[in-house]
This record gives sequence, C-alpha cells and structure tokens, in this order.
Amino acid sequence: MVPIAYYLVLAAILFSIGAGAFLIKRNVITIFMSIELMLNAVNLTFVAFAHMWHQISGQIFVFFVMVVAAAEAAVGLAIIIALFRVRQTLNVDQVNLLKN
Repeated sequence: MVPIAYYLVLAAILFSIGAGAFLIKRNVITIFMSIELMLNAVNLTFVAFAHMWHQISGQIFVFFVMVVAAAEAAVGLAIIIALFRVRQTLNVDQVNLLKN
C-alpha cells in the first residue's frame, strides 16, 4: 500500500507546477490549463484523504469539483474563442477589452 505522503507530495508538485505556470505564462490557453492542473492537484488530495479515512464523502466532493471544472472549461473555452476572434491574439499582455 502506498503511503498518503506520496500522494500529498505529488499533489503539491502538481499544484506548484500549475501555480508557477499561471504566474509565468502569458498565453490564455496555458493559464487556463494551469488552473485545471491546480484543480486536479486538489482533487488528488481529496481522494487520498478519503481513501485514508475510508470515507466516500471526499470522493463525492471530487465528483462535484469535476462537474464544476467541466462547466468552467466549456464556458472558459467559449470566452477564449470569442476573445481570439475579436483580438486575433491569445497573449494576455496584448488583450485589453476596455479599448477599441
């Protein structure tokens, strides 16, 4: 059996990669993927603790987080596509919707 510390270290690494990419990258798609990576790292911790405590509630919570993340992905990608059609770029520095 794998100790829970391994899962927590993996989740911390995934979350750190996602947070680092979120802060460094300038592409909207990369930022969006970084947010999804951080959500999945948190889901991994929920599943690890639910397995450790033999509770199903953590896994149910992960299910709801995944449903919200899927809805967020659909809406987020629609916004990104609309943004690209208007501005012809996905660079965060070049996108300014308050100016014409």
